[in-house]
Amino acid sequence: MTMPATSPSLMTAAELAELHIPNKSTELVRGRLIVREPPSTYHGQVSGRLTYLLGHHIYDRGVGEVFGQDTGFHIFSNPDSVRAPDVAFVRKERLERLPRRGFARLAPELCVEVMSPDDRPGEVLSKVGDWLEAGVVLVWVIDPAKHEARVYRADGSIALVHADGVLEGEEVLPGFALPLAEVLR
Repeated sequence: MTMPATSPSLMTAAELAELHIPNKSTELVRGRLIVREPPSTYHGQVSGRLTYLLGHHIYDRGVGEVFGQDTGFHIFSNPDSVRAPDVAFVRKERLERLPRRGFARLAPELCVEVMSPDDRPGEVLSKVGDWLEAGVVLVWVIDPAKHEARVYRADGSIALVHADGVLEGEEVLPGFALPLAEVLR
């Protein structure tokens, strides 16, 4: 008699908050733990530069907070999903919802994903889909290898920004315009 295969139990956001896997990046996707190697140094440089440039605009205007690489947001429940963008923005009006411990149960207004050489396009698109389904208004996917970015909007439209183009904050961050070349230099 063959025993039926058992599937691993699903993890919760609370369990993820208590988990520590040294030198790894983690996310929770519909209750399943995703463990990755930390991003490359260049990836961190691009994310860091963008965090700084976005932060300058955001903090000068007092419109909210910018979040750095691998900050987790609890975007779905039962089963739980905790996704971590490379850069995120949350409006000032929603900041009181941020806990001191664990993961905020909200979707940022803006999420940025910086492609790494090992990223699979389907996985990145799945993450973009999760962000948009959770309520993110604007998602930028920056591809340093191709010197371009894709802009995904809540209304379903997509735009391609070439290296000589500009990333715009649109209705999420009015007045924000950043040459993509500044991020990729």
